[in-house]
Amino acid sequence: MKSDLFAAENLAQPAQAPGMTLQNAKSVKYAVNGEMHARQGAMIAYRGNLQFERKGQGVGGMLKRAVTGEGLPLMAVRGQGEAWFAHEAQNCFIVDIEQGDALTVNGRNVLCFDATLSYEIKMVKGAGMTGGGLFNSLFTGSGKLAVVCDGSPLVIPVTPQMPVYVDTDAVVGWSAQLNTSLHRSQSIGSMIRGGSGEAVQLVLQGEGFVIVRPSELTPQKATAH
Repeated sequence: MKSDLFAAENLAQPAQAPGMTLQNAKSVKYAVNGEMHARQGAMIAYRGNLQFERKGQGVGGMLKRAVTGEGLPLMAVRGQGEAWFAHEAQNCFIVDIEQGDALTVNGRNVLCFDATLSYEIKMVKGAGMTGGGLFNSLFTGSGKLAVVCDGSPLVIPVTPQMPVYVDTDAVVGWSAQLNTSLHRSQSIGSMIRGGSGEAVQLVLQGEGFVIVRPSELTPQKATAH
């Protein structure tokens, strides 16, 4: 049987070492030798002796769900084998987090990560109780984190002299050491009469970076989980 479908770049090869690698731009392969964590529903295939266990959302635990519903339903994957993960054919990226690093990521952009990383849902400082997307996932420790992005991400440097304003529906993540607050770009009267719709942005100040996706959250994807 012959087809471009069977091109070398499409064939799954045995893993050379434990851990995660990019299978292609849209999926991540994880060679499991022990335990790793992934978002529920993200596994698209596996082989070997693996067990999948749904993780709870304890009120005070590492895997809690915030009061707004912004959270990250997770599963633990244990055993020896290989598993592939993807989400809605979004682009996949692997981030190496080293000891001392701290990265804040929107829960909807998390795909899978090493069990050596610590994970906690945090309220975005300065955002208040103003709506969805303002409870994000804080990752610390040492290990790899796979994130997904609808389109090619834009990474914008943040400096003390140049804060960055981002749409809360478009932000993927940012350096956790940055200070956050909300900025209202329109008056209430302008919004009532009909404005641009860009009424509130998240302001990031300090030294670091922010990751933004090139589209806003659609209503269908906003309610998918």
